[in-house]
Amino acid sequence: MAKTLKTFADPQKLQKWCAARRQAGAKIALVPTMGYLHEGHLSLIAAAKRKGADEIVVSVFVNPVQFGPNEDYEKYPRDEKADLAKCRAAGATAVFFPTPANMYLDGHSTFITEETLAAGLCGARRPGHFRGVCTVVAKLFNIVHPHLAVFGQKDFQQAAVIRRMVRDLNFDVKISVAPIVREPSGLARSSRNTYLSDDERARAVALSQSLARARADVAAKGTMPWRAYRAKIVKVLEKAGLVVDYVEAVDAETLVPAKSLSKGVAVLLAVWCGKTRLIDNAVM
Repeated sequence: MAKTLKTFADPQKLQKWCAARRQAGAKIALVPTMGYLHEGHLSLIAAAKRKGADEIVVSVFVNPVQFGPNEDYEKYPRDEKADLAKCRAAGATAVFFPTPANMYLDGHSTFITEETLAAGLCGARRPGHFRGVCTVVAKLFNIVHPHLAVFGQKDFQQAAVIRRMVRDLNFDVKISVAPIVREPSGLARSSRNTYLSDDERARAVALSQSLARARADVAAKGTMPWRAYRAKIVKVLEKAGLVVDYVEAVDAETLVPAKSLSKGVAVLLAVWCGKTRLIDNAVM
């Protein structure tokens, strides 16, 4: 018999419920999201189920602290009713819908900063972003105290930063990273895809196509100089009408820039497609 889906808005009430469930022996998983759920988010719930979680808590919170002053916080897509229905259908057992006011109390002045993995890539282009991510995730860990937390590979740098935070601050939680879920065209699922016109959506496919070609080339040819290969990717993206933010190859664990494209290297892409910033990645 399926469990009744519980909903919480008050962090203290959720914390109390999670503590009781943990004391009763339940394995708790946390799936942090900013809502407007799609198949990618639902795959994280499925991953938590496969890993044997008894309680799966999905947080739905558009975190203002991780948005810059000129970013899309106000227009970020939201649909609480649809999110709740999707969580119920996917098998979540609790959904947390906090407000900024009850997550960041008046006078809030404590933040968490990871200073190495967060320094480049999206961190360099979105100052303060990962400070906001680390702070909200740490708060969620303290509220839910999960045994397991599931993140998506699409936010590759975010997952690396969170793993480092967990290691460095001794959080008692296992981090699991689930594969990217893609649309039939190959475009990585993202809540921001809703911003794209049909023409922009078609052009954005160049991201996944570039990554697929890189993986195929590494499989066929082995190690290749990154600088020359990067120029090829940039050319493909620009030909599709995308404005390149960055095209980087890094060690998949340390995010240290790679000089060669080879097995185990992660290729990370960020572009502007019209007014929408899109990211994608693949590990060779």
